[in-house]
Amino acid sequence: MLQLVEFIATRYKKVAEIGIGKNTLVAERLMEKGVKVVATDLKPVKTNVEFYIDDILNPKIEIYREAELVYSIRPPPELFSAIKMLAERIHADCLIKPLYGDYADGELVNYKGLSFYFWKIKNKHGCKTVSD
Repeated sequence: MLQLVEFIATRYKKVAEIGIGKNTLVAERLMEKGVKVVATDLKPVKTNVEFYIDDILNPKIEIYREAELVYSIRPPPELFSAIKMLAERIHADCLIKPLYGDYADGELVNYKGLSFYFWKIKNKHGCKTVSD
């Protein structure tokens, strides 16, 4: 997952991880690289990053304001559309790293051997594109 940290850290200054769960490594590494990270989950999570209890099916938008990217690692496929809708609502890019075999309708990116789906919302934040 270090490729994911590199991909995000070289393109974004503020991000939101949806459904962080027990695997806090990516969010914490991003924070170490100077990226402001907001993480959410349905249950309390022990982490050093800014954390909120929130339900992606009924998100508290104020938590995510100013995030340039909304991402999730291995979310259940039934949450893909809610994650994408949140990203669209706050005008942020969206990245989903699915479980192997899960399919989404986004651009499938292979970044240094790590595959994930990516949706670019207008280059409003001045961030680099996938091909940069």
